[in-house]
Amino acid sequence: MKLILKLLASFVVALVLGVGSALLLLQGGGLGGTISAGAWKTSEIIGSADADPYTRARVAVGGLLALNRSETIYFTAATDDEGATLRTRCSYKIIGTDPPARWWSITAYAADHFLIPNPQDRYSYGGDTVAREDDDSFVILVGPSEAESNWIPTGENDGTFTLTLRLYNPNEETARDPSGIVLPRIAREACTE
Repeated sequence: MKLILKLLASFVVALVLGVGSALLLLQGGGLGGTISAGAWKTSEIIGSADADPYTRARVAVGGLLALNRSETIYFTAATDDEGATLRTRCSYKIIGTDPPARWWSITAYAADHFLIPNPQDRYSYGGDTVAREDDDSFVILVGPSEAESNWIPTGENDGTFTLTLRLYNPNEETARDPSGIVLPRIAREACTE
């Protein structure tokens, strides 16, 4: 009987440690081959044959319907350009010009990897929907305070969020070396209490 209890206890401990470590890696572990461009980060192995099982699982959990790396490069920002975590109670300006791709989009996601619910049903802007400045650049406002143009609402709750920049059909040089491109800046404006 003691042997059975010891085996059962060992099995429970192994199960808890195995599942716990897998969840920890899926939720917060770093990705191999990470490239940074300002606050934006991408991985050279996401969407490639070199992706390990944990990377594939993280994409399955957080990147529903993700395309192959040969078609799209995904950049994610969880911080502003100063390194502060993106918070839903703060307002941000995303300032930039068109990245070197056939088409691009910037989308805000809640901490659960889903779109942030808002009455305006506005979640994203892209190369063909963003209002432009006189010099063809753009400014996208992200935050709880309503804006007249290019505004992505973050709702009323206090929490964190991420931004995803998708480059569809990036030019050849960008696909080869995504670290060499200039991506939009993310500047924090103000926070509500």
